[in-house]
Amino acid sequence: MNDLLLDVIEAGKTFVRGGLLSRETIVAVNKVSFQLAVGRPEILAIIGESGSGKTTLARMILNMEAPTSGRLLLGGIDLAAISDSASRLAFMHKVQPIFQNPFESFNPLKRVERYLLMTRRRFSGVAGERATAAAVDAALHKVGLSLNEVGGRYPHELSGGQLQRIAIARALLAEPKLIVADEPVSMIDASLRTSIVNLFRTLRDDLGISIIYVTHDLATAYYISDRIMIMQKGSVVESGDARTVLKAPQHPYTRLLREAVLLPEVPNAKTNRTPSMNGLISPGPPERRA
Repeated sequence: MNDLLLDVIEAGKTFVRGGLLSRETIVAVNKVSFQLAVGRPEILAIIGESGSGKTTLARMILNMEAPTSGRLLLGGIDLAAISDSASRLAFMHKVQPIFQNPFESFNPLKRVERYLLMTRRRFSGVAGERATAAAVDAALHKVGLSLNEVGGRYPHELSGGQLQRIAIARALLAEPKLIVADEPVSMIDASLRTSIVNLFRTLRDDLGISIIYVTHDLATAYYISDRIMIMQKGSVVESGDARTVLKAPQHPYTRLLREAVLLPEVPNAKTNRTPSMNGLISPGPPERRA
């Protein structure tokens, strides 16, 4: 029995640009390896500035980009072997994406519940309308919404925070084991970011879902992550326990990122709460539930 949910083995991605006379080879991802275990849900943050390769790596994990070297295995199955519609559906049943801009995830001319109902039907097979609606409502409740609240509404009638929660509910309808979230709070108002990242912690603790959290923001990465990987120019330059790495970084690039923000120091004696980076409020380092 395979005890790994995801096994990334020296995965690389190279792009070639230009014509015969001016070809340029760009190494977007360079021999990246890491694993996620079955039965131990965690939040792994992949951190780096623009051009670091983190989004390309996320797209490879989502099977939206094929690696030019190395392998990516989901439950022991090589993603390169996923080709027909049945295997793609099985893959999407286990892995779901959350993208950066929630407004681009929905057609502005369609009501949002249509997406949710169609997703539920796709992954549950034949089911009655009442059961489908109940499942959608249950998924929305997990993200702090309800079908009654969002039903009949178009994307422009909802806030960015609400739409991102709906996008998460849509992902939950597939009952995934892994969510890949690419900059999921960068397009959301700062006042709403904490609620979204807290939701990811709830998905980990209550639903047993592992999350790959792709970001350039050390504040939210520190706040919610169990492990982090720091990427620079396509390579992982440092990785490990989130608090250990960010409190005592070893690589110069990690130290540079850390110096750009304020890490939490001593908790407030009155509230026992620690002001975290960029104004997020953290009840100390997040504790995992047994």
